[in-house]
Amino acid sequence: MIQIKPIRTEADYEAALKLIEPLFDNEPELNTPEGDFFEIMCLLIEDWEKKHYPVDSPDPIEAIKFRMEQQGLTAKDLEPAIGRRNRVYEVLNGTRNLTLPMIRELHRQFNIPLECLIGCRE
Repeated sequence: MIQIKPIRTEADYEAALKLIEPLFDNEPELNTPEGDFFEIMCLLIEDWEKKHYPVDSPDPIEAIKFRMEQQGLTAKDLEPAIGRRNRVYEVLNGTRNLTLPMIRELHRQFNIPLECLIGCRE
C-alpha cells in the first residue's frame, strides 16, 4: 500500500488523482485497507479542491431555467409557484426579484435546492 501524505501542491494533487483514478472503476469495499485508503485520499482531494477550485452557487434564475430544461417545464408550469404568466416572465428575465413565498413554492413543487434559490444576485 502506498503511504498517504497531505496534498500541498498542484503536483501533489495531480499525483493523488492519478493514484486513485483506477479505483473509481472498481471501488474497493468499505472497512478494508484499500477502502480506507480510497476514502482518505478522496477526502484529501476534496479538501484541496474546495480550497483551490471553489464552485460558486448558481444564480437563482439560472437554477430555475436549468430545472425547467431538465423537466421540460414551460412558463405556464411555473405559474402556481410564481404567479401569473407575466410575473413568471418578469422573474425569468430578471426584472422582478423572487419573493420568499415564490422561493418556498419553487422548492416544494420543483425540488430546486433552497441554497440555489436564495443565492445573491449582483
